[in-house]
Amino acid sequence: MSTTPERTTPQDVLQIELPEQLKALGHPLRLKVLQVLGASDEPLTNRELAAHLAVDPGHLHFHVRMLHRAGLIELVPAEGREKPYRPVAKHFKVGREVRAAGLASELQAAQLQDVQRGFDLFAGEGAFRSAQVHSKLATETVRLLVNELVEKLSELEDPSQPLQTITIAFHPAIEQGDPDPD
Repeated sequence: MSTTPERTTPQDVLQIELPEQLKALGHPLRLKVLQVLGASDEPLTNRELAAHLAVDPGHLHFHVRMLHRAGLIELVPAEGREKPYRPVAKHFKVGREVRAAGLASELQAAQLQDVQRGFDLFAGEGAFRSAQVHSKLATETVRLLVNELVEKLSELEDPSQPLQTITIAFHPAIEQGDPDPD
């Protein structure tokens, strides 16, 4: 599925339409690989990625191959035994049909795991921020507002600043209380 294209920089947005692409995004470590590659000015080898992520290169290789086979990262021509990778796009957007078919649950679960890990690591020092708003709006209106925010974040991006993870989710309000008896 993946080929080495002639372009020298990633495209801006890749629309995720294929189940194998979505499956490749459905693991927190693979999301981190895309994050590290996206934040790097240079392509990175599997070993370099493993060092950035503090994981075993052999374990990571499986995840890197899966992203490559799905066409989400690409090999960059280089000398030497280890080949570097770069993302095919700066941003990934899950297509409406894929979401409507309910195929994005693994990706959403990986994102929620990332939010929980961010909370566990940074809440104690006050570096984790969150907000929850309950609002009576049409789903399409919320979707449009979220898309506007994402566009504005991309527009204002400053490479000199530290990387921030911003996760946005919305769902119908849950009317009942906590189902877990404590």
